[in-house]
Amino acid sequence: MANTSVTVAAIRPAARTQRVSRTRHSGRWALYALLILIALVSLFPFAWMLMTSVKDLGDVIQLRFWPWPPFGHSTPQWGNYAQAINQIGLDDNTGLPLFVRQLLNTAFVTVVIVLGVNITSIMAAYAFAQLDFPGKGALFIVVLSTLMIPDDLTLVPRAVMMFKNYLDWYNTYLALTVPFMASAFGIFLIRQFFMQVPRDLFDAARIDGAGHIRYMIQVMVPLSRPAILTVALFHFIWAWNEFKWAQLVTSNSNMYMISVGLQDFLNGDGGAQTQLAMAVATMVVAPIVVLYFFTQQYFTEGITTTGLKG
Repeated sequence: MANTSVTVAAIRPAARTQRVSRTRHSGRWALYALLILIALVSLFPFAWMLMTSVKDLGDVIQLRFWPWPPFGHSTPQWGNYAQAINQIGLDDNTGLPLFVRQLLNTAFVTVVIVLGVNITSIMAAYAFAQLDFPGKGALFIVVLSTLMIPDDLTLVPRAVMMFKNYLDWYNTYLALTVPFMASAFGIFLIRQFFMQVPRDLFDAARIDGAGHIRYMIQVMVPLSRPAILTVALFHFIWAWNEFKWAQLVTSNSNMYMISVGLQDFLNGDGGAQTQLAMAVATMVVAPIVVLYFFTQQYFTEGITTTGLKG
């Protein structure tokens, strides 16, 4: 009788553990199913855009979701991309397709902004993290407070400064790049990462004769690569997609960024041909998607490991 009681007492915890394990397993699968559903909902507009870009006009008008085999008889219209580029027109100055000129404008502006933001953010973040100077805390609060100011509130004053009576930067690359070469978000993110680097490394570098500049470039920057790449990725996406500012400070089509060029295309003849509009939109989005796939590891690491201290 005693042995039976001991056996039952031993079985009950095991059964309870199995029930808890099954419950956790079911909850995990439910969470995975929910995440997959959210991912599919998020990806559907991009999939629809990509599919529409290779349909013919008849399939678009008749709302055929999948007009190709085995459910239809159409073939992918890859020529929509070339037709859309040709329909946008040519640049009068260079003779290049206007889409290519606007793409080069966007790439140039984006690269300059990303480089400028990273340089200024690294230098300011290093000062806030490693140097001691009067008013450092108050100045850092002032920098952070700029994050609370809506961009639309300063949009018109900044645009007015670009005109001839002030800086005379209207319709130039200076207007598209210089106002955005510093970022409070980038300073904060990189500064938080710098705060996690042990102070002993700086003491060791000083013994080897390194000053602040050499220590920042050779030690801090390599150790903080995830945070720096995260800042670069954020500002690459923002600069590539920027529309309102680019529309305000440019008036010539050969100075348009690609987002403004897309809007101009939709307002013209391209808006009536959905498949061509989706072909242009696909070419606009593709560089960001490709960049994210190559940098997602650093992006995730930079977000998850920054801000744990300081």
